[in-house]
Amino acid sequence: MREDRPVGELLREWRRRRELSQLDLAIQAEVSARHVSFVETGRTIPSRSMLIHLAEHLGVPLRERNRLLVAAGHAPFYRERPLDDPDLAEARKALEQVLRGHEPFPALAVDNRWNLLLANSAIEVFLDGVDPALLEPPVNMMRLGLHPGGFARRLRNLAQVRGFLLPRLARQVARTGDAELSALLEEVRGYGGAASPEASEPVDIVLPIRIGHRGRELRFFNTITTFGAAFDVTLEEIAVEAYFPADAETARHLRGDVR
Repeated sequence: MREDRPVGELLREWRRRRELSQLDLAIQAEVSARHVSFVETGRTIPSRSMLIHLAEHLGVPLRERNRLLVAAGHAPFYRERPLDDPDLAEARKALEQVLRGHEPFPALAVDNRWNLLLANSAIEVFLDGVDPALLEPPVNMMRLGLHPGGFARRLRNLAQVRGFLLPRLARQVARTGDAELSALLEEVRGYGGAASPEASEPVDIVLPIRIGHRGRELRFFNTITTFGAAFDVTLEEIAVEAYFPADAETARHLRGDVR
């Protein structure tokens, strides 16, 4: 979304993205449908508190809420700082502790565009043997996982992984309206390869990963953790992906207990 668009146009786009009518939004936000209409048509410039209130009911990400505020002539409300900012030292320390605590199993932290922020030492399982060009900062884990030069060539269930990740990325694009994510989606779709139809079944609540590593097949499933009540753009956009061994052999291998 461009910041120079009228706030009413941006708000209407978010409402339509959420598949809500003006009346639906008005009822949820406990305001009049007339007021919503006036805001969307530019007849009323919403106050900062009203705009934040409407954005909350639309589930607008914090970064995009700041853009709405700027479009309405208000200052950004939500702070955005790099993860190495001194004010985020405690948050970074907590992230590092979570990642180290998951060793000897892989765990990493990514931003909302899948760029790698932090990782523990066990991430080498995925980075081993990939094209060095893909490891140039910023390292993008979606690209690294699906690119032919990444660890896609070592995935024994690549079609299933693609069938799980591509719809997930498409939903993220639809939810956020992020142009960079949209470009990333088009890029990874272009890598080719069939998607496994069973990967999209509703019963699939975790992504199984089977990857060749030094003559063995390691099997994982992963979980994703986000900050619960973040009021900082950076923190809201961080996701921690932790990979767990899906069988005893994988666990023994990563613990160094190879028989």
